[in-house]
Amino acid sequence: MTDSRHTILLVDDDEQILISYDLMLRSAGIGNIVAAQDSRNVMPMLSEKDVAVIVLDLIMPHISGSELLSKINQDYPHIPVIVVTANDDLEIAVDCMKHGASDYLVKPVEKNRFMSSIKKVLEFKDLQDEVSYLRHHLLSDYLEYEDAFASMITQNKKMLSIFHYVEAIVKTERPICICGETGVGKELLAHSIYKVSGLRGEYITVNVAGLDDTMFSDTLFGHKKGAYTSADKDRPGLIAQASEGMLLLDEIGDLSESSQLKLLRLLEKNQYYPLGSDIPGKSDVRITASTNKDLKKQISEGKFRKDLYYRLCAHVIHIPPLRARTEDIPLLLDHFTEQASKLLSKKKPAYPSELITLLANYDFPGNVRELQAMVFDAVAQHKSGILSMNSFREFLKQSQGYAELAMLSSVQEGNSIPQGTQRFPTLKEIEDRMISEALKRSNGNQGIAASLLGISRQTLNKRLKKPRTIA
Repeated sequence: MTDSRHTILLVDDDEQILISYDLMLRSAGIGNIVAAQDSRNVMPMLSEKDVAVIVLDLIMPHISGSELLSKINQDYPHIPVIVVTANDDLEIAVDCMKHGASDYLVKPVEKNRFMSSIKKVLEFKDLQDEVSYLRHHLLSDYLEYEDAFASMITQNKKMLSIFHYVEAIVKTERPICICGETGVGKELLAHSIYKVSGLRGEYITVNVAGLDDTMFSDTLFGHKKGAYTSADKDRPGLIAQASEGMLLLDEIGDLSESSQLKLLRLLEKNQYYPLGSDIPGKSDVRITASTNKDLKKQISEGKFRKDLYYRLCAHVIHIPPLRARTEDIPLLLDHFTEQASKLLSKKKPAYPSELITLLANYDFPGNVRELQAMVFDAVAQHKSGILSMNSFREFLKQSQGYAELAMLSSVQEGNSIPQGTQRFPTLKEIEDRMISEALKRSNGNQGIAASLLGISRQTLNKRLKKPRTIA
C-alpha cells in the first residue's frame, strides 16, 4: 500500500539531488515528501509539520548539516535522521552517529541502498509507534472507536482486549491476519478494522479458497482486452476497485502455491500485473487476510510459504471460539432472538433461564453462526408464550459429537488411565461418573443433564434410582 502516513523531509542545497530523491521515493510508493533547499528553513518546518524521517546533507551554506543534526537531536530526538554526504571520512560518520544519526550514506548513493535505509527507519518507527499505541490502549478500558465494534456482541475480556489491540495496530497499516474457527466472526472483525482505519476507499472481501491461479490473478489484478478468448474489454481487478480502501482475502490458508508467490510480490513491491499487460499497476490498498487453518502447521507441511506468512501476518489476531467465552451466550441469545423476531415479524419471546445452561454445555463447532441458526429456527417455530427448548434440544441431538464431547471431557477431567498401571474401571463406574458430571454441569437440572448424556429424562430418572458408585 502507498505510504500516506509518513512525511519525509529532504534537506540539500542541490536542487537536482532533491529531485532525484523525490523520484526514488515516489517510485517506491512514498508520496508525502517535503524538500528544503535552504537549511535555515528546517527548524521552522519541524515546528509546523509532523515529520517521520529527515534525509540530511552535511555540507550546506548558512547552517551546516552537522549543526542541524545536533539541533534536531536536541529538540526532536524522536525523528530519525539519515545523513547523506559526499564525505566518506570515518571519523565524521562516527561523530554523526554519536549525535543521533540513524544511518550514514555516501554520495552518489545507489537507489536500493537509499530505499533500504528509508524503509528500515520507517519500519523501526512503526514499531515504536505500535508499542506506544499498545501501552496507551491496553492499559485503558476506553475504546476510542467503540461504534466500529458494535456488530460484535461480547462481554468477554479476551474479545475486548482484541478490540484494544486493533485500535493500537491499525494506524501502522501493516497487514493483519485474523485466525479462528468457522463462524467466530472473522469477517465482522475485518470490517471493524476497516472502520477504525478510516480509509477513503471501499471495503471488499473475496474468498480465495476456490480460485485457481488464473482466476486468482484475474480476480485481484484484472485483465486487458484480448488477454484471453473471452476478454473483450479491459476489466479492473479488486486491487483497483479497493483503491485507498481494504481488501480482505478470506480462507488464505487454501491459496495455491503459485498464487501465494504472486501475492508475496504484491506485498513486497506494491505492484501487480493485470493479465495481458507488461505495465505494472500500483497498489494502494490495505491487505487483510483471514483463515480457519493453522498457517504455521501449513508451513511445516510445505503448503504455505514462510516468506509470505511473515509478510502477510505482521499482526496476527486469534478470535476465541464461543465455547471459550460462554459469558457471551446470554448477550448473543438476546440479540439473535430480537433479530429473528424482527425479520419474521413476530413479537420477541422470552426464553427460560435453563436454556442458558443447556447452551453453555454445548461445544458449538459452528460457533456464533451456529447459535444464530439455532435461535432463528426456534423463533420460526415459536407460536406463543415462552420460547420452547424443544427446538434447541432437537438441534443438539442432531449435532454429532454433543454427547460424545460430554463423555470425553468427563473422562479427561477424571484423568486418563495408562494401560497396565491401574485397575480398569467398570462400565457402571463410568456411567456413574458421567451422570455426576452431567448433573454438575447442568446445575442439577435433570432435563439438561439428560440432553448432555444423549438419553431421555425418563431413562436418567431410572438410572438415578439405582444405587450409584461414587467415582
